[in-house]
Amino acid sequence: MPGMGQRTQAAAGCLTAGIGAGAGLAVWSVDVRKRLWRFEAAPDWSVLYAELPLAILGGVAAALASWALLRRLRPRR
Repeated sequence: MPGMGQRTQAAAGCLTAGIGAGAGLAVWSVDVRKRLWRFEAAPDWSVLYAELPLAILGGVAAALASWALLRRLRPRR
């Protein structure tokens, strides 16, 4: 059974990924209406099926990379 320290680290990693996904969603949502209705004829659906997943994955990747960097820089006991 994993120790309490490993559980805490796993929970922190999951929480960091969730925060990163939320940050990616927040960045994506800025001016989304303007980007969705970029053209007069029809909406640009690539904003939803291309930009949204990339923004969320980018937020998760950035948050987990920074979490891993901070863990590596932290001195061990």
